[in-house]
Amino acid sequence: MSAWILAARRSAVAPRGGALAGVEPHQLAGRVIAQLLADAGVAPAAVDDVVLGNALYGGGNPARRAALAAGIPEAVPAMTIDSQCCAGLDAILLAAERIEAGAAEIIVAGGVESFSRAPIRLRRPRQPGEAPLAYDRPPFTPWPERDPDMIPAAAQLAAELGISRAAQDAFAVDSHRKARSGPAAGEIVAVAGLERDAFARALTPALAARLKPLAGAGSHAVTAATVAVEADAAAAVLVVSGRRLSGLRAFGRPLRILAGARRGGDPVRPGLAPIDAAAAALAGAGLAAGELAAAEIMEAFAVQAMACIDGITLDPAIVNRGGGALSRGHPIGASGAILAVRLWHELQREPPGAAGLCAIAAAGGLGSALVVQSSPMQLA
Repeated sequence: MSAWILAARRSAVAPRGGALAGVEPHQLAGRVIAQLLADAGVAPAAVDDVVLGNALYGGGNPARRAALAAGIPEAVPAMTIDSQCCAGLDAILLAAERIEAGAAEIIVAGGVESFSRAPIRLRRPRQPGEAPLAYDRPPFTPWPERDPDMIPAAAQLAAELGISRAAQDAFAVDSHRKARSGPAAGEIVAVAGLERDAFARALTPALAARLKPLAGAGSHAVTAATVAVEADAAAAVLVVSGRRLSGLRAFGRPLRILAGARRGGDPVRPGLAPIDAAAAALAGAGLAAGELAAAEIMEAFAVQAMACIDGITLDPAIVNRGGGALSRGHPIGASGAILAVRLWHELQREPPGAAGLCAIAAAGGLGSALVVQSSPMQLA
């Protein structure tokens, strides 16, 4: 059975402590899901499942809270998955697999993250009398020597690949330039009065050059301009079976999911993992990179995005035409879903039959990719 993305919505992205700082994750995602269902004319009771990615919530099942907040009946199940940065896109891949297997016909899938509302992390003491130990992130491998923090890993990747700080700065400047044109109409659901991504600015090469290195040294350093900021956002798509398309509506052409792939790679070089995932997804779709009309590649770091664009052999002109995470921010569990939402709206501007790709990396050396193609039909 074929799987289709019928509608796609997201909140604006706001940096940690910004306009969405007081909004709980279930409120963020609930508002997006409710609008998504309204877009497609789908009754909440018709949904078979809700699958959301999340990385920072600290336990529980935020997808269930979001589903209930969106008015989806209690009888409809929901689950949250955590593959860190890949989680939002992995939720969509999981939904597609269930649709294709005939296990469901309508699934809400996406991701939600709030750095602003994330719990403070503490490890329990090992011995009586010891104080709890605060930590910023969990380990992503069993080997401390092969579990780098992401910013130093990006700087090391830049040095290994010979991607200069100046080239990274130029990439970031271009991301902000593209983002300032604003998102496509109908892409963003207003939450807490925020209707546009809050971070994009008139970044200049001179300003970027003045920033101090966060990691690395000299000509291959990474800076605040070339590292995506921590952020809050939610995004979701409606994944449906092909046989349900005729009874639903959309504000554009549905996208058929041609293929998806998840791959593992070197944990020391996590930014390269999407290259293999994208290659596998393109092979599954029977397409070459040169046949794509649009691509959304995660910009957690400028160097990571640049390496993936080169490794996948994408035409830079089709990549992140509305900017990327460097000019929006990185709400970890939602970022992959934001790529899918952006891709849906970008492909609405292309001729029928246009194909697109989105791909993202995650800590620990994980990569996920999705290939879709727009339908020749446009539902009412």
